Amino acid sequence: MMFYFNSDLKKYKHYSCKSGLTLLLTQQGLWALFVYRINSAIYRSALPQFVKKLFLLFSVLCQKWIEIVTGISIPYTAQIGHSFYIGHFGNIIINANAIIGNNCNISQGVTIGVSGRGDKRGVPVLGNNIYIGANATIVGKIKVHDNSVIAANSLVINDVPENTTVLGVPAVPINTNSSKDYIF
Repeated sequence: MMFYFNSDLKKYKHYSCKSGLTLLLTQQGLWALFVYRINSAIYRSALPQFVKKLFLLFSVLCQKWIEIVTGISIPYTAQIGHSFYIGHFGNIIINANAIIGNNCNISQGVTIGVSGRGDKRGVPVLGNNIYIGANATIVGKIKVHDNSVIAANSLVINDVPENTTVLGVPAVPINTNSSKDYIF
């Protein structure tokens, strides 16, 4: 899991051209990712159950502190791949059952959550190289395929095909431009 944090930090360095120390001291998204990566490693570890539960109790307190300070909620049970980037902090909610692939960027005000009725009730699965614009909401038992872009202020309630940009409420495909110009 620390490899994942190193890849997160590397991505932050690439975008900002600042030192790792400066980023660790100033980037709230990186603080939230650091706490998430440690807590997730504990949750997925092979530690004895009693020890794991003690650590997780402390982990929940750290997570709540990060939520209060940064406005970013990333439960340790969520699955997030390497090279994750939070562009701006604040009002970011990721459901505990969300799955997010590698090399994804997320902006402020984003919600990745549960919604729907019947067989459509569930949490999204996001592929690799996804860019999510500010204030977008992605909910329900849907799949956002690789290299997709979710435009700002969009409500995504249906699957998003690979290499597609979606926009609107509800979001609809507007072109087949991939995320390659948004994500490094």
